[in-house]
Amino acid sequence: MTAMTFEFRDAPPAVAEFAALRTLVGWNNPTADLLAASMENSYYWVSVFHERQLVGTGRVIGDGAMYFYIQDVIVDPGFQGLGLGKANMLRINAFLASECQRGATIGLLSAKGKEGFYSGFGYSRRDGESLGLGMCRFV
Repeated sequence: MTAMTFEFRDAPPAVAEFAALRTLVGWNNPTADLLAASMENSYYWVSVFHERQLVGTGRVIGDGAMYFYIQDVIVDPGFQGLGLGKANMLRINAFLASECQRGATIGLLSAKGKEGFYSGFGYSRRDGESLGLGMCRFV
């Protein structure tokens, strides 16, 4: 059996590819214009391709100084379990290590049930005691 090969790019995918990948994992998409604007304003991207098909993403957003947020770490369900999510996070963490100064904060919102994945990279659950629980508002 031939091993699968993957191409990692430190660049965003096409908007339609990203929207399709989000749909594959059950996430809703905003309008294409809003999605494109969000993608363009990202601080860092990693995109993973198999035979020119987008199979994974991850990105960093934030102010580039004090606050960095990891977003859209996604792997196509047909390619999960192959270490692509881990490879994406290793690339993201390497980027952040080169960019973040002492005192910066890196945050993320984990998908339900994926908290353990991120704790393996040094991210902690907010327990509601010392830092309060994370919150969000959807528009």
